[in-house]
Amino acid sequence: MLSSRLQPLRRQGLAIASRAFTTSSAAQAAEVNKLGVIGAGQMVGIALVAAQKAQVPVTLIDNSQSSLDKGLKFADKLLEKDIAKERLTRDAADTVRSRITTSLKLDDLSSVDFVIEAVPEIPDLKTSIFSKVAQIAPKHAILATNTSSIPITKIAAATTTDPMDLQAASRVVSTHFMNPVPVQKGVEVIAGLQTSQETIDTAIAFVERMNKVASVSADSPGFLANRILMPYINEAIICLETGVGRREDIDNIMKNGTNVPMGPLTLADFIGLDTCLAIMNVLHQETGDSKYRPSGLLKRMVDAGWKGKKSGKGFYNY
Repeated sequence: MLSSRLQPLRRQGLAIASRAFTTSSAAQAAEVNKLGVIGAGQMVGIALVAAQKAQVPVTLIDNSQSSLDKGLKFADKLLEKDIAKERLTRDAADTVRSRITTSLKLDDLSSVDFVIEAVPEIPDLKTSIFSKVAQIAPKHAILATNTSSIPITKIAAATTTDPMDLQAASRVVSTHFMNPVPVQKGVEVIAGLQTSQETIDTAIAFVERMNKVASVSADSPGFLANRILMPYINEAIICLETGVGRREDIDNIMKNGTNVPMGPLTLADFIGLDTCLAIMNVLHQETGDSKYRPSGLLKRMVDAGWKGKKSGKGFYNY
């Protein structure tokens, strides 16, 4: 008797889970006319690409004016590079730049159609932001996270205190952009258990407007990209730590032997060693599998403040 009662719930659960593997024709996609981006750090390229390719006004939010200034300076540098290479005219670059406005207040997201959160991989920080943004953004707005490892279902649950209230949670999705955003074409789109099909369709359609290629992943630890990439980087660090090879030999054999554009240790420096460690910790904790245990050397380097290119020192000096 109990089994027969559970069958509809099981079927419903399977249907919800299977949406993560469904790419639709975007017939249900809602129109996005204004974007909000939270976080002016490493992923500020999201705001720039949206302003340039999707041609939408962008409100860039951060709690630090210096971070906003630094982010805009980086965006200006990229636009100047495009002008120098004759990929953009001065007028076109000025138009792109004029679409980006900044603010220190989340309240300025009250009129956007789509929000992308791009703050550091700290679960409590992200859930805190989503609990606030769910109250500020319009009821139709898509609430997207750029997380590279934290479960989307957990982030979506932070939008309400009532698990039965799916109004806000159904609008939560992940649009995981790859760094550097202006260069990398791929974006992972990940649905949580609560995410609606319209939300998925809208996220895919908007990513494509940004001239990116969407790959859909289930809400599983590490998703697709980092589930594959981070153990590769971690193993390269273990090879260095245990003396299997020098840093240059590790990077060179992967570049020249497997035709990757960047060696794993250099790539780790560019991603940020603290980010690599955070993702490995999530993989290890969420799966319980020892193959995801972070390298001891990686932990020590982060403890030393050697976080890679952004700190001036990682496996290489910058």
